[in-house]
Amino acid sequence: MKATVYITLKPGLLDAQGKTIKQALESLGFRGLRDVRMGKYLEIELNHSTVASAKKDVERMCRKLLANPVVEAYRIDLDPAHGASPKALSRTRARAT
Repeated sequence: MKATVYITLKPGLLDAQGKTIKQALESLGFRGLRDVRMGKYLEIELNHSTVASAKKDVERMCRKLLANPVVEAYRIDLDPAHGASPKALSRTRARAT
């Protein structure tokens, strides 16, 4: 199972890196940029048997280490089929329906 985690600064907080990137893009001739926000992207391979247990563990990872809850927000996407054997994949699909 693969977890994809997106971590960004919370809305309303100044994103100095994003602002610098926006200015650099504009100096290169790119127009029409409203805003640029910088963040982190992580891919985590898991050996969990259920989506619920995987989500619970990745949530704990984010709260304990990956994201700063004071200034950052995160989003987790789980792909139960990634890395699964064909037998496990059919069990996953059967549960999803």
